[in-house]
Parts: sequence; structure tokens; C-alpha cells
Amino acid sequence: MARPPEPAKSSLRQRLAARAAERWPQLSGITVRWHGEFAYIAGQLSGGTTLPLMRLRYAGSAATWGFAIYRASHDDYDTSVLPSGYPAGTPQEALDCACGLDLGDTTAWLDPPPPTN
Repeated sequence: MARPPEPAKSSLRQRLAARAAERWPQLSGITVRWHGEFAYIAGQLSGGTTLPLMRLRYAGSAATWGFAIYRASHDDYDTSVLPSGYPAGTPQEALDCACGLDLGDTTAWLDPPPPTN
């Protein structure tokens, strides 16, 4: 798959930042770094700690991304499924899954983000 265009990158950053501010007060910010078709997402904790969360894979749409969870035990990313059962979804859904695991709040999976256009 091709690298995401700038509008898709910008959309991803905006969607993740908005969802983090709305749902994850433990995070003081979100960082996104790029390598080819992959976006590596980390959360910034209020104490200054960086928490690797997930890797998203561009699949041709700014609204749907492939999902891989960060595994601290292996220091890698493992292709995973979201709570919906699908291997791809919205950036907000992916953030809720990763933060639900890493921040210990799986209730996020019961409150999916509203669809965005």
C-alpha cells in the first residue's frame, strides 16, 4: 500500500487528539510518527512518560486503518483485531482499544466513538 497523503495524516492526528482529549484524561498528548504506510502512535502521560500504544496501517482511507497493538513484553507491534472483531477500524476505535488495555479501562470498548464523515 502507498504512503498516506498529507490530508490523511492530518486527519489522523486530529481524530486521535480529539478522542484523547474527550475520553482519556490520563493522556496529556498524542504523538504520531510515520514510516511508510505505518503510523506509530504513543501517548504522553502527565508525568512526562511516553507510552507506545499502537501502529496503524494506511489502507487508502483516512477513516479506516489497520490495527496492531504494541506489546511491551516483546517491544514490537502485533497485528490485532479491535473489540468489534475487525482488523481495521476508525482511529478513535483503535485508540480506545489500546488505551483501554494500557490504562486499564475496558469500558471504552462499550462506548464506541460516533461515526465521523
